[in-house]
Amino acid sequence: MAAATSTVVGLATSSLPSVNRMQSTLNSAFLKSPTSARNPLRVSQASGGKYTCFQRDWLRRDLNVIGFGLIGWLAPSSIPAINGDSLTGLFFGSIGTELAHFPTPPALTSPFWLWLITWHLGLFICLTFGQIGFKGRTEDYFEK
Repeated sequence: MAAATSTVVGLATSSLPSVNRMQSTLNSAFLKSPTSARNPLRVSQASGGKYTCFQRDWLRRDLNVIGFGLIGWLAPSSIPAINGDSLTGLFFGSIGTELAHFPTPPALTSPFWLWLITWHLGLFICLTFGQIGFKGRTEDYFEK
């Protein structure tokens, strides 16, 4: 019982300097004067005083890109180039065929998967290039 009533000496009586009182300095031959280390995320009044690594609107979403990108993909994918059928027609037709037996999922050998992956891959590539081109032009990225 004597051990339970004894006081424990630990960090409360430690002689370590407090974190608030520590001031680290960086000295280098490349630096002209010593610079105190600071948190790179703590920028004065950035994002309303909150910590942030990116701009608040990093995606810079624009509905023009989505609209023009969708139209820009629907137009070429609707050209009847695959045995007289278009990619969009084949994809939407395969959706109807697979919904005819709805509770059962499409078989792995169904052409639905080929049309699904091809159509969406083309759409996402078109949207990505549309975002790059539209935002690059509005921010004068392509100007010399």
